[in-house]
Amino acid sequence: MRVGIIVPQGWTGEYHGWDASRAWARTVAVAHEAETLGFESLWLFDHVQTEPVPTDEITFEAFVGLSALAVETERVRLGHLVLCAGYRNPALVAKMISTLDVVSGGRAELALGAGWKEDEYAAYGFGFPPLRERMALLEDSLEVVTRMLGPGHATYAGTQASVTDAVNVPKGVQQPRIPIMVGGNGPNRTWRLAARYADELNLDWLSPDEVAESLPVIVSRCEEIGRDPGTLRVSVNIGRSQSAAEGRSRVDLLGAYAATGIDRVMTLISASAADEDALRRFADDCLAAGCELRA
Repeated sequence: MRVGIIVPQGWTGEYHGWDASRAWARTVAVAHEAETLGFESLWLFDHVQTEPVPTDEITFEAFVGLSALAVETERVRLGHLVLCAGYRNPALVAKMISTLDVVSGGRAELALGAGWKEDEYAAYGFGFPPLRERMALLEDSLEVVTRMLGPGHATYAGTQASVTDAVNVPKGVQQPRIPIMVGGNGPNRTWRLAARYADELNLDWLSPDEVAESLPVIVSRCEEIGRDPGTLRVSVNIGRSQSAAEGRSRVDLLGAYAATGIDRVMTLISASAADEDALRRFADDCLAAGCELRA
């Protein structure tokens, strides 16, 4: 099982009271260390103000931040957990991720979800449509980005998003296209969208037992449309509170996730913002659990 690192960006309050320049320098330093320690990927949350409640504290924007980390790193894959479909025009998202794939030398992943953080929607003027509309937008967004990343011009007319003869050049470096991830825990709508459009389904904060219970349902979502379930990878964003406990409990947790057979996990080690040794200790626990780190 591979392991990714969610890099500190301030969203969870880890940069409380920090100067922005110092905080960004620390974000870059954590990214460098994660690559050196052999972690597989780097991730940023797609949020714009702190949680659980908005404060006048740092939250670095996800797309600009990840683009900057692309030029600071050489090997690790790069993605968002996950891009909110309601925050950006999906055709523009496809253009942005295509450019990022070129900038990074073919390391970008496009991860999309329906969105949930109501205070951000309201504060930034996105509105907050009902879940049914947000899911419809996610579906239309997946249709749009699939076409934008595929061959030729893109045309699609949806209820929430459309493109007409749209040109997307370059389309990125990776072949046959940039990998698409769908994020979410909804077995009825989200997992069906993942089965239809995605290379990977990312589950959010589910325990190993919950993952094990979910996998047969995920398999069925593929089988009902004639897709080989083995072609849909599954990953888990481990809750930061669960990954914070060091030593035997964390080794056992990682081992339990690996035993489910999922492809990878990712997590924010909150302590890494201020503790320069926290990420190394996490790497040690990953190795003890039999996880795959690249030397």
